[in-house]
Amino acid sequence: MSSKVDYKSAGVDIEAGNEAVRRIKSHVAKTHSAAVLTGLGSFGTLFSLGDALKHLKDPVMVQSTDGVGTKSKVTVMAGRYEALGHDLVAAVAGDIVVMGATPLTFLDYLGFHKIEPEIVEALVRGMSAACVEAGIALVGGETAEMPAVYAEGDLDVVGFVTGVVDRERLLTGANIIAGDVLYAINSSGLHTNGFSLARKLIFEIGGYGIDAQPEELEGKSIADVLLAPHANYVAPIKRILDAGIPVKGMAHITGGGLVENVPRVLPDGLGAIIDPATWTPQPIFSLMQRLGNIDDHEMHRAFNMGVGLVLIAPPGLREDLAAAIAGFPQFKVWELGRVEGNASGTRFGEVN
Repeated sequence: MSSKVDYKSAGVDIEAGNEAVRRIKSHVAKTHSAAVLTGLGSFGTLFSLGDALKHLKDPVMVQSTDGVGTKSKVTVMAGRYEALGHDLVAAVAGDIVVMGATPLTFLDYLGFHKIEPEIVEALVRGMSAACVEAGIALVGGETAEMPAVYAEGDLDVVGFVTGVVDRERLLTGANIIAGDVLYAINSSGLHTNGFSLARKLIFEIGGYGIDAQPEELEGKSIADVLLAPHANYVAPIKRILDAGIPVKGMAHITGGGLVENVPRVLPDGLGAIIDPATWTPQPIFSLMQRLGNIDDHEMHRAFNMGVGLVLIAPPGLREDLAAAIAGFPQFKVWELGRVEGNASGTRFGEVN
């Protein structure tokens, strides 16, 4: 007689999933306000838009989705999972706040070869902390165990954010003109971008282990710098916009770096000149550039190089921007470059 077959024998442990849900409930609840009408376990999430929309003349919904990509591989190597949850929220929220939107809700998708409840809890604890920091409700998600889809040790982490903005306050870059200034706000490191190249440079070419401390990193380990959480820009951008500073457009510096992301917000016929002498990238970037003998242009195309946001506004506003985010000591503002007429793309050089 053949033995009985159940779901667990096929590689899916329902009890582990239930334990993961039990562990994360309290973390998720910390992100909820009275606008959240359902808890974990409902088939769909319910969020009241009454308060969010009542002051808007012409509400526009703004949405984005992203994952953390190859950074998850480094996370598994180091066994540090909480920051990855934070990264997910910061990455997708950053994509809509640069359009002027207020993020309201966040959904996650967590995929595993095998669910380990303590790892799920660490990921959601990080997400919840980032949501609280940004005033976003973590309204639900999906945790999937699929041993036939993911290899052993694999995890897949994806996030979905929804926000709103009044149409008249949308930041599209349409009114940017030549002579406007590119103001930069710093990143906290690689964020979630360029990790395929970073892994090749550091682990394959450099031969470093995850706990190694190269001299350039000044006492920090590879894990410390590669897994530094993605900066959460929601609150500082809100301060800037609420202060009435006439920002015309913003670029979140994600995959493609400064080279690809700044032109996304510029009208046709305009380009950007960026002066690399205006800032010093974090040491991890110089370490990787040395290991791979990579030219400057490729570094600025693969990585954010220490610039997390670019705000485009008229000249003379650096001090106003700095004053608006003075309550966030982790961020600084500087003049990065200018918008050029009769140009396109991004070039690097001295700004006159």
